[in-house]
Amino acid sequence: MSNSSEKLPALRILILNWHDLAHPLAGGAEVYTHHVANEWIKMGHDVTLFCASVDGLPENQNISGLKIIRRGGKYSVYREAKKFYRTEGRGNFDLVVDEINTRPFGAPKWVKDAQVIALIHQVCREIWFYQVNFPMAIFGRYVLEPYWLSKYRDVLTITVSDSSMNSLEMYGLKKVVVVPEGFERSNTSETREKAEVPTLVFVGRLSPNKRPIDAIKAFELLRKKLPNSTLKIIGTGPLEKKIRKRLPTGAQLLGKLSEDEKIFHVSSAHALIATSIREGWGLVVTEASLVGTTSIAYDVPGLRDSVKSSNGILCAPNVKSLYKEILRFLNTDFDTESSSSQPSGVEPWGKVAEMILNESMQSISKQVQPNTRRK
Repeated sequence: MSNSSEKLPALRILILNWHDLAHPLAGGAEVYTHHVANEWIKMGHDVTLFCASVDGLPENQNISGLKIIRRGGKYSVYREAKKFYRTEGRGNFDLVVDEINTRPFGAPKWVKDAQVIALIHQVCREIWFYQVNFPMAIFGRYVLEPYWLSKYRDVLTITVSDSSMNSLEMYGLKKVVVVPEGFERSNTSETREKAEVPTLVFVGRLSPNKRPIDAIKAFELLRKKLPNSTLKIIGTGPLEKKIRKRLPTGAQLLGKLSEDEKIFHVSSAHALIATSIREGWGLVVTEASLVGTTSIAYDVPGLRDSVKSSNGILCAPNVKSLYKEILRFLNTDFDTESSSSQPSGVEPWGKVAEMILNESMQSISKQVQPNTRRK
C-alpha cells in the first residue's frame, strides 16, 4: 500500500473521546485529537467528534469543519456514544476511532458496519492509586483496566511511544502500532533570551498524578543553594488551592495561559520540570525542546521516551534526585541564550494523521502484523 494518504478516498471518520478542547479538563490527549482531526479535514475527509457535554456550549457545533457532538457527562458519555451510533451513526461512517482514556467506549462490540481502531496514549496502571481512593484503586488497577483492555486484544491500537506499547502488550493487546507524537513548529519557532536568573517551569494539570508538589519541594531545596532562582507553574487542577497556600518564595502560580503565553514562559526558562507518574509521551517536553529549553524529568514510562528524544535529563522519580539534577544542570549548563531545534521521535501533525489512516487501511487489508513500530 502507498505510504501517502492522498490516494485514499474521502472517508467519514468518527472520533469518540471523553473531552474536546473546550472541556475544562481537556489535556494533551485533546490537543492530539484536534490536531489530527484538523489534518484529516485538510486532506478532504469528513470528521465528527463525539464527546461529553460542556456547560455553556451547544450540543452540536462546527469548528473549522470539525463537527462536534456533545452529549452526556463524565460517566454517561460512554452510554450516549453507543446510543448515538445505534440511532444516528450506522451507515454514516467508514472509520471509528475509539480513544481510550482509562475507560474505553467499547466500540468494537457495537460498531459492525465500519472499521474500528483504538487510540490509547497511555494506560492508567499506578495512576489509579493517585486518582481514586482505596479500595477502588485496587479494583481499578487489577480488575477494571485489565478487563476493559482485554476487549481490544485483536483490535488495531495506535499509541504514541514504546513505553505505552510495552504496557499495552502486558495487558495482552496483539496489534499495537506506535505512531509518533506530532509537533507544530509555527507555534514554537521564535527563540528568546533566557531569563537572567535561574528559572524553572512546570507545565501540566495540577493533579496528583502529575506530582506538581514534587517540583515545588525540589525547588525549595534549590533555593537554599541558589536563592535567586525562580519557578513558574502553569496549569490548573484539583491541587491548585493547596499549591497556592504553600507556594514558596520565588515561585509563581500562573494558572491557565494562552498557547503563546505558555511558550513565552517555557522558552525563557532554563529547564522544564516534569514529574508525572507516567505519560503517553509528554508533548510539553517536545515543545520545550523546540524553543531550546532542556527538560529534567522523572524516569517513568512516556517521559523517558520524549526526554531521551529531546536530549533532556532523566532522574530517579523522587524529590532528592530531581533536586540534584536541577542543581547540577544549573551549575554546569547555565546559559542566557536560547536556540530551537527539532527533537527526534516526533513528526509534523500532517504526517501523524496520514500514518494513522495508512495503518487503518492496512488493517482492513489484513496487512498489519502484531507489534509493528512506525518511527
